[in-house]
Amino acid sequence: MPTLSLFIDVPLAQKLEGSLLKTYKQDDCPNKMFLAYRVCMTNEGQPWVSSVVLKIRPQIMQDPSLNHEYMPVIGMKSFIQASLELLFGKHSQVIVENRVGGVHTVGDSGAFHLGAQFLKTWRGDSEIVYILSSQKELHGLVFQDTGFTVYEHSFWNPRKLCTDPDMLLDVVEQAPHGCIFVIGNIGNCKLTQSQWTKLMATMRSKQIFPFFDISHQGLTTGDLEEDTRFLQYFVSGGFEFFCSLSLSKNFGIYDEGVGILAVVTFNNQLLLCVLSQLRNFVMALWLNPPTMGARIITSILCNPALHEAWKQNLKGVVENIMLIKEKVKEKLRLLGTPGSWNHITDQNGTHGYLGLDAQQVEYLIMKKHIYIPKTGRINFTCINACNIDYVTESINEAVLFTKGSEQCLQKVNDSQLE
Repeated sequence: MPTLSLFIDVPLAQKLEGSLLKTYKQDDCPNKMFLAYRVCMTNEGQPWVSSVVLKIRPQIMQDPSLNHEYMPVIGMKSFIQASLELLFGKHSQVIVENRVGGVHTVGDSGAFHLGAQFLKTWRGDSEIVYILSSQKELHGLVFQDTGFTVYEHSFWNPRKLCTDPDMLLDVVEQAPHGCIFVIGNIGNCKLTQSQWTKLMATMRSKQIFPFFDISHQGLTTGDLEEDTRFLQYFVSGGFEFFCSLSLSKNFGIYDEGVGILAVVTFNNQLLLCVLSQLRNFVMALWLNPPTMGARIITSILCNPALHEAWKQNLKGVVENIMLIKEKVKEKLRLLGTPGSWNHITDQNGTHGYLGLDAQQVEYLIMKKHIYIPKTGRINFTCINACNIDYVTESINEAVLFTKGSEQCLQKVNDSQLE
């Protein structure tokens, strides 16, 4: 037997995420709290699942007509079509003109793996990818591994405490000709019509290829169409683009990891060519996608009554998020917490920035056992009636403590100058 392992030179990889959750789990404090879960949570502190999913899943599992055969390589066709109609609208220009198609993908990053492989092969002159979002995105790693040079930019402005359209426009102005823009949460950026016009004009003149990331459709504003309205701007503007649509979070089937890579081209002939090449990449990547999540989603989207019930589920979740944010802001106001907290309610969606600095975040973790990322971006659905008082009182305490430290430091500096 060989005395040395083939893996002797393989080092332990640096963990990219999860250290905050690991520290939280090791904490023995009874009041500890984790406000950074990726999934939408219920008032009871459990992952949210649409009630329509709970209703339809047993029916599908007990359907005797299912034979569990392999799907076509490109995926479940009815699921792809239903997803495209959800994304663009049934009577959208690109659907009517038959110049949009899709591929059934695997996991939250499957569409990015597939799209990156295609772009590296068929757009070889594009060496640079910009990841633009209001948060840190993990799919930057996908493009790095594919061989792209990746630059990440956030359009959250910590000084103004808002998603800042000017930060997005500045990146576009500075970006080189022919690069790729992977854009997430752009709906939160709240561009004016003139800013949209400027953004698209600059992207067109520089031949920048857009690759959109939509992972919370319906959970941003509560309106499925409103959350993807910006896509219509690019369709009307004559753009070709890719779009990753993940449907795990808005149905509450996180472990299914299901979605599509949508492709918009100038005409149907180009679309067929692109889909044929994507099919070849799928054969090398995963060959055949899992179907349970896709069957659940298709059953809901293709049934008008279930579709409407699901939409009402989403509206209920968003209304609850808005109520939580209002309560957090009001409690901080009543506590007399220094600063303005309007930015909490100005942000849409399940996640948002508290507007705390690094010292305040550290205070919450070390002194109050409230675990949040260094950026201060939390999942507001983790806050409920049972913990909202502790959370807001702790934020107030963290802000007052750091403000007090600043004042003490200023007094020391002043005395040294005397």
